Amino acid sequence: MTSIAGNPPPLILPPGFSRAAAGLPEKDLRRLDDAITRLHAVNARLWKTEDQVRATGLPAERVADCKREIDQLNAERNALAERADEVLAPLAGAAHAEAPLHTETLASVLDRLSVLTLRIWHSAWASNRDDLAKRRVPALHRQRDELCAALDSLTAEVIGGTRRLPLPARYKLYGVDDAAASEITPSPRLARVIAFGGLSECGKSTSAEFVQRACGAQRFKIGYLLRQAAARNGLADPYALSPRRQAELLLDELNRFADAHVHTRLITIESVHDEASILELKHLMGDRLLIVYLDAPFAVRVNRSGMAAHAVAAKDEIKMSRGAHQVAALADHLIDNSGSIIDLRAHLRRIAAPPIPAKLRTTTPYGLGLPGPVAAATSDFADGLRSYGQALRLVALTGSPGEGNWIAGWSDLDLLVVADHSIAAQVGSALNHYQQALGDAASVGLTLATPDELLARRLTPRVAFALHQLQADRPVLYADPLLELPHITSGELALAAVHELPQVILTMRRLRAEAGPHHLRQLYKHLVLACRLLLREHGICKTGPDQILAAASQLPGLPAFRLPTLADTAAAWREGDREHTLALLLPAVDALLAWYATQLAA
Repeated sequence: MTSIAGNPPPLILPPGFSRAAAGLPEKDLRRLDDAITRLHAVNARLWKTEDQVRATGLPAERVADCKREIDQLNAERNALAERADEVLAPLAGAAHAEAPLHTETLASVLDRLSVLTLRIWHSAWASNRDDLAKRRVPALHRQRDELCAALDSLTAEVIGGTRRLPLPARYKLYGVDDAAASEITPSPRLARVIAFGGLSECGKSTSAEFVQRACGAQRFKIGYLLRQAAARNGLADPYALSPRRQAELLLDELNRFADAHVHTRLITIESVHDEASILELKHLMGDRLLIVYLDAPFAVRVNRSGMAAHAVAAKDEIKMSRGAHQVAALADHLIDNSGSIIDLRAHLRRIAAPPIPAKLRTTTPYGLGLPGPVAAATSDFADGLRSYGQALRLVALTGSPGEGNWIAGWSDLDLLVVADHSIAAQVGSALNHYQQALGDAASVGLTLATPDELLARRLTPRVAFALHQLQADRPVLYADPLLELPHITSGELALAAVHELPQVILTMRRLRAEAGPHHLRQLYKHLVLACRLLLREHGICKTGPDQILAAASQLPGLPAFRLPTLADTAAAWREGDREHTLALLLPAVDALLAWYATQLAA
């Protein structure tokens, strides 16, 4: 059987009906347009499927598939007609009880007009090789003109109240399974799904793999989900089904996975090659589905693929025949993937883990319990940075000042500043003045990040922990009211601890090998940091060195630490009694390093 090339013609509505429908509220007019457009598309698909099932030599399993599709399309056709009648109901005037009753609804006439439009199109195509079809075409056009005139007259009579319409409910039955499938909705456990589309070698798989690795997403191929659905529903070829039915099958498989894996918060699906089915899936899922279209020039895609240009072009042609290029018009996010991998990953991070408005509590340096001179210098520093206006986004003291553990002569002032790169030099200059104003009172450690670095989640573990502290209502010195920050989960903190701990252990082992009285402060701080990371990896969050060391002593197999308090250790550092305190510290450091080595050997 030879198929017709191209798409069927659109459904042209008669002028009288169109004018009447234009008087509907805008929302109802959009619903009507959607219902009629989809009704015409379903009729076109139904015609094609009925032609397919009549083909000679069709395998039995394909006949069964076509029959199932015909049933599904008919169910959808009736549902759309009922929806159109529902929207058109307000057009009816106050008809008298004795007004003649028409035999069919307005949507039924529209459905007949759709079928007649398709019959004219098919007959015109067949007239090139069939004289009988050629003779029928003028008669079919006259039928269409008459039907349009009849619809205009019926519409005027219905509006005028001189003609009544029958009830629009069709009460069609197409089996329990189909009825259930038509009502499918996203599972409450199905959180977010990102669908990647684009032409050959545009970066769909690369993107999905990155989101899987960096964001913990579950990754699926659309073809795999449809094959699973086909096996579950006894279908030989799910691609032969209507776009709506394909979308329902996809959503059903996604629901099943989400219900069985309740902790999965993000799923990716690829590759979107059919704009009709992904549009239907978007209708079913709403904002839970994000469509991401990756675009890149042909030459870039050829270069990346390592394939010959004609091979990439051939793959493109197949995808475009299915409507892959038209997915771009439906996309929630359109990414130009002709640049660097860093640029791509920054886009993906923002999509997969969107930022949240930062609702931060501000305070003054005096509110953090800092000594007067230190608080005054810190206040001047923050005021100086605020003079740079919108280029400055955040100024915060992290670590001991926020935890209430700052000790003069012992603690550092760890600063987190978020600002545009354009004022990096000015921030550096202000930092020098700040350190000079502090003198020997404290050392300053600056972390300077740009807003885009944070939103792209290019974060060190320490910055991730600082942001998590800010989420937990830790006060800041300044925050832009429009600032957005990435949301840091406890799971991400545990993973960050896994990444940071090896470096801390290596540094602590080096300090232990060089240990002298002047290493007391560094060794103590690295011991506390290592214990804090170990606790975080175990899902335990503690603040304050004394509390952290006490909690770490409870880890399985780790001997209890016998250490002086933070206050005593700081006092020994300031007053020069360092050798005795170091002698108390080294056994704890040795015990932790030995325990850590044993854990990894297991």
